[in-house]
This record gives sequence, structure tokens and C-alpha cells, in this order.
Amino acid sequence: MPRALQLLLALLLASPLPWLAGCRPDAASVPPVTTMPAGPDPHSVARPAEVRVWHFGLDVDVDFAARTLAGTITLAVQRDDPRAPLRLDTRALLIERVEVATAPAPLRREDVVLAGFDAPWRAATWQLGAVDRHLGAGLQVELEPGVDLVRITYRTSPEASGLQWLTPEQTGDHAAPFLYSQSQAIHARSWFPCQDSPGIRASYDAQVRAPAPTVPLMAADPIPARDPNAKAFAMRQPIPAYLVALAVGRVEFRALGERTGVWAEPSMLDRAAHEFADIERMLGAIEALYGPYRWGRYDVLVLPPAFPFGGMENPKLTFATPTIIAGDRSLVSLVAHELAHSWSGNLVTNATWADLWLNEGFTVYIERRIIEALFGRERADMDAVLGRQDLDEAFAELGADDQRLRLSLDGRDPDEGLSDVAYEKGALLLRALEEAYGREAFDPFLLAWFEGHAFGSVTTVEFEAFAAEHLPAAPLPGRASVDLRAWLDAPGVPASAPVPRAKAFDAIDAVVPAFVAGELTAAALPSAAWTPQQWLHFLRALPEHTPQERLVALDAAFGLTRSGNAEILAQWLELAIRQGYRGSDAALESFLLGIGRRKFLMPLYRALLTAARGDEARKIFARARPGYHPITQASLDELLHPSAAASATASP
Repeated sequence: MPRALQLLLALLLASPLPWLAGCRPDAASVPPVTTMPAGPDPHSVARPAEVRVWHFGLDVDVDFAARTLAGTITLAVQRDDPRAPLRLDTRALLIERVEVATAPAPLRREDVVLAGFDAPWRAATWQLGAVDRHLGAGLQVELEPGVDLVRITYRTSPEASGLQWLTPEQTGDHAAPFLYSQSQAIHARSWFPCQDSPGIRASYDAQVRAPAPTVPLMAADPIPARDPNAKAFAMRQPIPAYLVALAVGRVEFRALGERTGVWAEPSMLDRAAHEFADIERMLGAIEALYGPYRWGRYDVLVLPPAFPFGGMENPKLTFATPTIIAGDRSLVSLVAHELAHSWSGNLVTNATWADLWLNEGFTVYIERRIIEALFGRERADMDAVLGRQDLDEAFAELGADDQRLRLSLDGRDPDEGLSDVAYEKGALLLRALEEAYGREAFDPFLLAWFEGHAFGSVTTVEFEAFAAEHLPAAPLPGRASVDLRAWLDAPGVPASAPVPRAKAFDAIDAVVPAFVAGELTAAALPSAAWTPQQWLHFLRALPEHTPQERLVALDAAFGLTRSGNAEILAQWLELAIRQGYRGSDAALESFLLGIGRRKFLMPLYRALLTAARGDEARKIFARARPGYHPITQASLDELLHPSAAASATASP
């Protein structure tokens, strides 16, 4: 295809008009199918019981100027229905060519490398389905008898929802561009054709070419490349598509232990290595409870500040926000959380996004067990209390249906199910089970859960059946049994839910009224030994009627507007907005322009709207938007420009 035509099509694909998503060069020659119903997962057209991808090979070039990936994906398929086509998920991909072949010899997961694989390829018959505003467009490939390999030549859109392209100025070092993927929940389909359901697992290999001085990294093991100009990787363990991860940037590595290490931009590397020094100990703490780590290495990549989440648990290589680099290791619970996902989420995965609590609730529970083992019960209890506060805030904003653990997401974007309900209510349920049956029974129960479902995908129904079979028949003496159905299907939490308490917060609660009333000055607060968790609790405990002069005094005494702890700073900035304290406005604008983490951005922009500062919020957002991840952009578009977002969603 002429380069000019390719560029024109790329520009068309970048258009916000959803009917262009999935366009391809020869669309006129093969009409798209009008409907392509979802399979067993409502967020995927894949039908794995008919044809399933069990391994694939990516072979792509990174083009920072065009903001695209271009190349091929080669898929090895298992055909349980010889008459059925292969159905894949795509979103705004430019499909240039589809070919099929028969492998010359049986392929084995242990050693197959499909990136650059040579075979007697021949053209295939293929069609694109109609575009769904949440799901994208299904790709259907007809399979002749004996075909077990499919190769697709494609190019991504510059606006792919699962990729963020950063200029050098948007990185920490300002020295080179940066690219990273964010595939959860269904964004993998925006950068490679796949069966994009957490209930379908495949191994993969990849070959990536990128311009110097950037370095390609993947959440996989490095292997020799067929192309001397490429870096190559292999993930031999089968994983769902949302855990496939790519990053390309100017980064360096530092070992932290025999199995652990950290990647970061050079200016961040020393600080990151210091912050994550306990990772090897964390790994041992989980293994002692829930069995061996099955992924080989565990490394962390610190991304530029635009990353929309705290962390992403990509196997072997967690992606992490720099906002957890506080200098005092006070925010490493996030690393514990992502590491815990190596068991809950990566090893045993929710089968659909309606079962998200099976990933996140388990992980929060394990995270706090790690924190307790390494730093003591009091530290874990403080995190649990703060988590319950987050859950109560979520309940105040969510409808009854979204307060359930067993969600209904049919016809909705699965990102809408991502709330503190899955995390904190899920963890609270597991804590209720722990208290009902005791750790002596509950820890072996969780170990059996992970060992019995390793490298598999599970549903809430399966968890109910497993609990009925493997938990003791009766709770401990004096303890009440746990009504699983009430936890899973009713809004809120049962009245019998555990109430997390932290003695370290009692002293905070005792001084808040005196401080608000002016009986205790800011300088006289007994804060010399307060941990960041205690500061967070103090700021959250200040009532809405706190006199503004108290906030001025707090800022003068403790420099909260200049805090280097992102959690404390974000909490302080939100309080300042709600209380009308304008002394932190410059810091607020700088924070909103420089940080992309949704956990911080959404409450701050929402607070500005509540404080009748919507025009200011929209002006800041207009400047900050180009540096935010597409997921963050979409959330804030809906919050700050709801009528425009609704109009775009309703477009034909």
C-alpha cells in the first residue's frame, strides 16, 4: 500500500467517529458482517469452546513519530469445532492482510516462537463486524480444514485506548519519548487482535523494534531475537490478554534481590531502588502463606507520572506510578498489592469482569497480610481503616446495583465496574471469613484455592461451590457464620461485617475536636511521630466546618502544600478545595498538570465542580488533557463535559 494512503487511513482511524473503528484497506471488497454476538464473556466476541488461541507471536515496529505500532501477529489455534471460524476482538485497528497456514510440525508451548515465523502462508477470507461503542469490532477469520495458524498484518491507531505515547517533555528525564500499554480491562484489543477476555489464556512471544536510545521491555522473559535489530521476549505461562504489557523508553535496571529488581528512568533509579528494597522480603512472606511464586522473576517498572493507575500487575513486570516514591517507604503497600496479584488475578483470574472482586478483593486481603507480616498488625489495621473509609465514600456515590460484588456489566464498559467495592468490600468479605473460621482454617483454604485453580479463570459461582466444600462446616465457637449471598448480591455490607480498628488512630480522633474548636493550635498537635497513614486519617477527620484559619495554620506549621507524599498532598488539596482555602491553588494546578493517576485526579476535579470552580477545572483540564492517558481522558471528559461526552457516545 502506498505510504500516503497508509497515513490517510491512520488519520481517519484517529477520528472520534466510532464507525471508522476497525476500518481496513480492502473493506469494500469484503463487506463486514452486520452482527457478531458476544461469546460466553459479554465483553468479547470470542468463542473459545469452538476455536481458541493458545499461543501467539507479536512482531512489531514502534513508530514514535506516527504514534503507531505496525507489524504482524501470528496466532496458533486449537479447533474444537472444525467448522467454526476464529473470532477475535479489535478496536480501531487497521487490518491490512489476513493469512492462514498449517504448522509443518506440532507446536509446543515450551519452545514455540511465532514472531517472524515462516510458513506457506495463503490469503484468508475474513470479515469485520459492526462497531460496538464499548467492544470495538469483531474480526472473523474463516478456517479451512487443517489450518492451525493465522497471521494478521495490522497497524494501530494513534489514539489506541491501550497505548500512551509520551513526548520527551512528558517524561521524568525529558531525554527520550516513552510508550507504555495499559490493557486492562478490554484495551488489549486496541493494540493487537486477540481473544480479549480474562477467561481465555494464551502464552506468547514477541519481537519489538524501537529507535535508540529507547529500550523495549515486556512483561515476559528476554529471549534471543530472530531479527538482530529487535528485542525479543517470551511468556511461557498462559495469561489473559489484559496482562500482556509493553513499554518502550530510556530506562535502566537495578537488581534488588535474586529474583527481583527495578527499572526506571535514570534520574529515578536510585530513589526507586531505595523505595522498593523490601520486595524480596514481601515475596517470601506471600510464599510462606500461599505457596510458591510461579513466574520466575518479579521486577517493577516505574513509569512517567502520566500513568493512570497506582500499579498494573503485569506478570513478571509490574508497572508502577512514581507517586508511590515518597522517600520513606510509607506507600509500599501498593507494591505489596501488585505483588499479591501474582497469586490472585494472575495465577487465578476472574473469568469475566463481573467477577472482578475475585481479583481485587483477594489481592487487598493478601496485601494487608504482607504488610502485617513485614511491618506489624497496627500498620495493616491502619490501612484497613482507611480502606473502609474509601469504601463508604464509594457507596455514597454508587447506585445499589454497583454496590454488589457480583456485578452486572452486560452492555456496559467493564471499566465502569472498577471501584472500591471490588477492592475493599471484597477484602472485607475475606476478613469476615477469616474471623469466622480462624486463620488456622482460612489460610489453608486460600492456599488450596490458588493451587486448585492455578493458571485458570474462575467465577463467583465457582467460589461459592469451593467455599461450601472446603471451609469448615461451622464457624469457631462464639462466631457467626458468613452469609455469602448477602455479601455477593446485596448492596452495602452486612450489619455483621468486621469493623477495622487501629489504636494509632484513637489519638488522632481525640485531638481533632480540640483543634477544630481552636483549643489546640496546629503547632501543639502531637504529630512528631505521626505516620503518613495517621496524617491521612487526621485530614479526613477534619469536618467541613473547619475554620479556614485552622487550615492556614496547618499549612504554615507542616508545609502540607509542599508535601512530597502524593497521598497526603492529594488529600490536603481536596480538603483545601472543599474548605475554600486558596493558599494551595498553585500546588493544585501543578499537581493536576503533572500527575495522571486517576485515584487523585477524579476527586480533585470533582471537588472543584462541587466548589463552583468548574470553569477553572475545565481550563486546567484543557491544558493537562494531552498528557493524560486515554482512560483518564475519557473519565474526565464525562465528568467535566457530560453533554459532549453523551453526544459522542450516542453517535451512530
